[in-house]
Amino acid sequence: MESIATPLTQLKFRFADVNDVPLILGFIKELAEYEKMSNEVVATEEVLRNSLFERKMAEVIIAEYNQKPVGFALFFHNFSTFLGRPGIYLEDLYIKPEMRGKGVGKILLAYLAQLTLERNCGRLEWSCLDWNEPSIHFYRNLGAAPMDEWTVFRVTDQALDNLAKQFLP
Repeated sequence: MESIATPLTQLKFRFADVNDVPLILGFIKELAEYEKMSNEVVATEEVLRNSLFERKMAEVIIAEYNQKPVGFALFFHNFSTFLGRPGIYLEDLYIKPEMRGKGVGKILLAYLAQLTLERNCGRLEWSCLDWNEPSIHFYRNLGAAPMDEWTVFRVTDQALDNLAKQFLP
């Protein structure tokens, strides 16, 4: 695992490998607890292994401070028809509470911005819960702008099954 140096000498990043699946699931559960959504986590190590490392549907960067995992970013490529180029969509960014305020999240987002440019992507974007004022303030201070004129729509569970059935002849 090749480590990526950062402006903080104690902080290194690395792309996750299949051995990190338990760590990734642990971070996902910690994030869900913070977001008061623990009951919605149905991911398993097997599902993550398949999605991240066999099908390669998303990528994960692990942040390590003094060689200890302290956070992660999970992202994937999307596509902008208006730009005619891919983008990077940050699905989850999580930093352990004791490491917040040390610059880890900011440096991780800066690295994702650099990666976005290196991959010739047109944008880096993510969603944030409306009640999460500390994160909203953090993102605004980085120059991120909320897309207030857009509403996210989601189809899951039974509604997804029902919609898919409408395609059947």
